[in-house]
Amino acid sequence: MPVVELKEGRNYSYCTCGQSETMPFCDGTHKENGGGPPLRFKAEKSGESALCGCGKSQNKPYCDGSHNG
Repeated sequence: MPVVELKEGRNYSYCTCGQSETMPFCDGTHKENGGGPPLRFKAEKSGESALCGCGKSQNKPYCDGSHNG
């Protein structure tokens, strides 16, 4: 679960292919190597946020603790 600093109102692209060099954010690698497109989202508030690193969260891109169960 990577904890990252987000800024309210800013748009982000969360990697869904798992191949990005800038995880948890998309760097466009999926275009060359195949894989799913990024999940685009707008930060609801500024500050640190835990983003999903396991792919199991039901609240992507945010971590919901699914990796614990």
